[in-house]
Amino acid sequence: MEINGIAHTMLTVSRFPECVEFYEPLLHLMGLQTVLKGDNILYCVGGRTAFGIQAGGDGYGNERFEQTRVGLHHVCFRARRREDVDEVHAFLVGRGAKIVHPPEEGEWAPGYYSLLFEDPDGIRLEINHVPGKGLLT
Repeated sequence: MEINGIAHTMLTVSRFPECVEFYEPLLHLMGLQTVLKGDNILYCVGGRTAFGIQAGGDGYGNERFEQTRVGLHHVCFRARRREDVDEVHAFLVGRGAKIVHPPEEGEWAPGYYSLLFEDPDGIRLEINHVPGKGLLT
């Protein structure tokens, strides 16, 4: 058996309205389109990827993401072109998003180029470009 990628990623957020304002235009920029939007959910699909957020339960409104806690470390989107990483960076800077590191080369794979940033809850997100197949088979 060989899987065909990851079907979707869902994040639970504490600042849902703020996160919708952050994620929806970002995901649209990356080619995903909103297919479900309600009081407690945003779900976007495109580029063989689905990504969504849902509101956290009552009592978690003041929670912030902690990268070293057991669970999610970060989510990384793969860009088709290096320039796409730069475009997302400019978009995020224009919106005042927290940038952990601007676009830079990395040693994860030959030609690895990435941007690391945070959503309003502090959840870490990355967008990268790796030429060719990189380490994927």
